[in-house]
Amino acid sequence: MGRSIAQLSLELNVPQRLIRETLSTLDEHEPTGQLNDEQTTAVRTQLSGHTVEPRIWTLEVGDTVLRQDLHSAYGGQQRSGIITPKSVRDILAISSPKSGARHGYDAFEGLQSDGSFAYTGQGQVGDQHFKNGNGAIRDSVERNRPIRLFTKNGASVTYAGEFTTGVPVFTTKRILDSKKNFREGVIFNLIPVDADIGALEPLSAPPTDVARTSAWTPPDFSPFVVEAPAPPGERVVSRIEFELQRDFGEWVGREGHTPLRLQLHSAGAKIEPDLYIEESGWIVEAKKSSAREFVRTAIGQVLDYARLARESGRTAVPVILLPGQPVPHLVSLISELGIVLVVRDDDGFKIIQ
Repeated sequence: MGRSIAQLSLELNVPQRLIRETLSTLDEHEPTGQLNDEQTTAVRTQLSGHTVEPRIWTLEVGDTVLRQDLHSAYGGQQRSGIITPKSVRDILAISSPKSGARHGYDAFEGLQSDGSFAYTGQGQVGDQHFKNGNGAIRDSVERNRPIRLFTKNGASVTYAGEFTTGVPVFTTKRILDSKKNFREGVIFNLIPVDADIGALEPLSAPPTDVARTSAWTPPDFSPFVVEAPAPPGERVVSRIEFELQRDFGEWVGREGHTPLRLQLHSAGAKIEPDLYIEESGWIVEAKKSSAREFVRTAIGQVLDYARLARESGRTAVPVILLPGQPVPHLVSLISELGIVLVVRDDDGFKIIQ
């Protein structure tokens, strides 16, 4: 019976690259779907002496296989959403919030606006605890265990890619259990290592428009440190940065321009620069320091924002806003990348292009 390359890689415990190379030596074109019976038999014959032990990870991002084939290859708990096979160090996490809705798995599970994936721990009745699969995911970084995330569709699962845990590793939420009683659920914060997050279902329905503007108001700040949404990982925004945003927005307004908010959407994620100046198309990312680590982060963020804005048909000029001028090397780098640099000075703000 014909098999796909992914299925054969699981069966033979060989990398898919080796199967493709074997097909080429047999003067066979790589199939777009299933191998026919002759191709399957030929590959099995050619590679019968290449199988190795111990077990290796052979699936590639986007592969769809039967769940029973996954268990035939690696073993592990067949009825659990978190599989910890003994044959490999990998942790297999199956996401199926719709089918798991009766156990409360749909309440918080899905792709988040920052590109992370919220994954509900195992346990259908009562509070969820850190034993078995939940403990394995919690301790995965410490024990150097990759998390392999799959989405479920009937008897098949699709490999979304490798993930690790973010900061924080988990949160607890009140969710319903199988008996419709509220209980403490564990929601893991998974961030992609090598994955196709565009194939994951967002927690909330994605908007139909890629970019959306709304009125801008000066940020409310206090002397305390405030946490704000950001790409995977923690972003801390201080009073200095909020003041910088406020003063620049008001300065832009006095110059006759309109500061706005701009929400951008990509692959289920929602990201937002600090300001958008509609008349000039300026996409502004502010940082509280001109130190190298802050400037490098700003460069990556503002180029990402500008690219998405252009894809939506908007004029987009990347701008980095800093409280002071960075070292000459970074000023040159910013200029070479086509980014406008704005720094605070005695007269308000200075534009360096």
